[in-house]
Amino acid sequence: MDGSIDLDTATVKVALVRGYTFSAAHKFVSDATGAGGTVNGTSAALASKMVTDGVFDADDTTISATANATNHGLLLYQSSAAAGGADVAATAQRLIAWFDTGTGLPIQPGTGTVTVTWPASNPKILKVG
Repeated sequence: MDGSIDLDTATVKVALVRGYTFSAAHKFVSDATGAGGTVNGTSAALASKMVTDGVFDADDTTISATANATNHGLLLYQSSAAAGGADVAATAQRLIAWFDTGTGLPIQPGTGTVTVTWPASNPKILKVG
């Protein structure tokens, strides 16, 4: 919320993560994995991103789960530099949001493809304000 992430231009992805407990002190993907989180697959860059009136939305996406494990949350993160482009190191990938409760959460993926369907109405993926 400090303006260091530009959702319109940065590459934004979502990962299946298990074993992570949210902390407001965590700023990077490496903080989440360093605190016991295990990434079990990531999406491609979110497509058709848009920010309107403080609401962030994008197309639904898929994640290929690589391990048969339970109780995953969704970690939304900026995988690139602020201007977009290629992925940067996990120590520079900025955390945006953590979803571990709600409809369909936690996720029990098994192995294979998990479809992430974002809400069709507010708050969509994320709402500020």
